[in-house]
Amino acid sequence: MKIVSLNEIPQEPVSHNPEIKKQVMLRLGELPGLTNFSQARFSPGQTASAHAHDDMCEVFFVEAGSGIIRINNQEYPLLPGTCVAVEATETHEIVNNGTTELVLTYFGLRA
Repeated sequence: MKIVSLNEIPQEPVSHNPEIKKQVMLRLGELPGLTNFSQARFSPGQTASAHAHDDMCEVFFVEAGSGIIRINNQEYPLLPGTCVAVEATETHEIVNNGTTELVLTYFGLRA
């Protein structure tokens, strides 16, 4: 068992844009198949650049704010309460095009 609180976890940079900060609650190896369970905060105008993962799927849940996610060059809105699953090899990019902080809670699963 592991219990964590966001209040106790330090922020670290997101690999696709070090200006965006995340807090990692669970890391690779802590649960079978899980690559991470994290929360990221995007300031207005910040972008996690387009990328794909060959070996994992990702699931994003919008806690607050708004933005867009581009998956294979098609745009989808990110609004509070939205859940988006990105499959392995799908190119994806996240943009906070809103005026407030975009807060995403997300996890990765081995494909």
